Amino acid sequence: MNTQQPTLDVHEKPSGKTWAALSFQHLFAMFGATVLVPMLVGLDPSIALLSGGVGTLAYLLCTKGKIPAYLGSSFAFIAPMSFIIANEGVGAAMMGGLVVGIVYLLVSLGIKVAGSGWLIALLPPIVVGPVIMVIGLGLAGTAVGMAMYENPGAPQADLIYSGKHILVAGITLAAAVGCSLITKGFLQFIPILVAIVVGYVTSIFVGLVDFSVVTAAPWFALPNVTIPFIHYAPSISWDIVLLMVPVALVTFAEHTGHQMVLSKVVGRNFLHKPGLHRSIFGDGLATIIASFLGGPPNTTYGENIGVLAITRIYSVFVLGGAAVLAISFAFIGKISAFLTTIPTAVMGGVSILLFGIIATSGLRMMIDNKVDMSEKRNLIIPSCILVIGIGGAFVQFTENFTLQGMALAAIVGILLNLILPGREVPKKEEMFEASTKKAA
Repeated sequence: MNTQQPTLDVHEKPSGKTWAALSFQHLFAMFGATVLVPMLVGLDPSIALLSGGVGTLAYLLCTKGKIPAYLGSSFAFIAPMSFIIANEGVGAAMMGGLVVGIVYLLVSLGIKVAGSGWLIALLPPIVVGPVIMVIGLGLAGTAVGMAMYENPGAPQADLIYSGKHILVAGITLAAAVGCSLITKGFLQFIPILVAIVVGYVTSIFVGLVDFSVVTAAPWFALPNVTIPFIHYAPSISWDIVLLMVPVALVTFAEHTGHQMVLSKVVGRNFLHKPGLHRSIFGDGLATIIASFLGGPPNTTYGENIGVLAITRIYSVFVLGGAAVLAISFAFIGKISAFLTTIPTAVMGGVSILLFGIIATSGLRMMIDNKVDMSEKRNLIIPSCILVIGIGGAFVQFTENFTLQGMALAAIVGILLNLILPGREVPKKEEMFEASTKKAA
């Protein structure tokens, strides 16, 4: 555990002006990444601020105010949400988010009753790592398309190649890489935000930004929420369930890893007190809230854990203040309008790095957990997952019931791990050490 004395401990409350400054720092850390997700899938970025803020407050309540964590948009759900929104609409995607949240609640109940060993056995690194790689690599075409074309969403035959977009995307990518490698301290944890700022300024100079929508927008505006029974008639199909739920299986491992690292940073074992079941329950409740508001599923944010590590300010009051600020920003119309002016080339530039990091983090998970790739089963499982997931394989059961892509890959990976001989279940202590090694 961390032996450094905290500047502010978990339940210590800062003074007024200091409180606001520290909370804004956390909002600043997550801002770029959390608004990027809705922009990529076609949702209003202000909804991500609103749902993330409300979700964070709900999470703090569920964990009894004992875990200093901030929740923002999950990158893991970009691919399935984009597909659902494009084919069935925003309402269907929100129902998918609702299902994910319910699955989180059920898993938290299972952990409360039976402990977390069954989850670790079901989702070992040899399965989760390659599926995470599929999530990142499956989005590679989206990132490159935004970086290269004026109209990345158009059919292949109608795509318009743009040198300006490539220039902006290249400068944006360079800024993200440079900020990650060269800067120190707090700046190391906001490379996406820095890159977006640099890319946006470059876009202004090359004529890709239109400020008219910002000028016309009011200062105060209600967020563009999407509420069931008001804006759409809710319905859930097996297609939606099978697109979203397998991703939730992977995010359980991500969530557990974040709690392990956070425990190392703060110097408390949050997996035991208040418990992993409470943390996952809070994440699930936040995702359900997001689905009722029209936002993407939520997850704990590594950027904010990084800020905690640097500042040693662990106060849940500071995280709660950041949530309140995020909610407030969602009602400022000019901020919402400003976010819509960010060119796709800028998003493409940061996405090249982000999606690549997602893919390589899956590889790193296997390395950190010392997966022996000389074992035949450890070659077979990731090989099948990668080709099935990236290749777009599918199994069609009925006209409206198809198991495909990442969902099929995840299920095949889980089954192969359970069926093939030589399976070893990692001990929780070993998983803890592997996940906290970098934070030590």
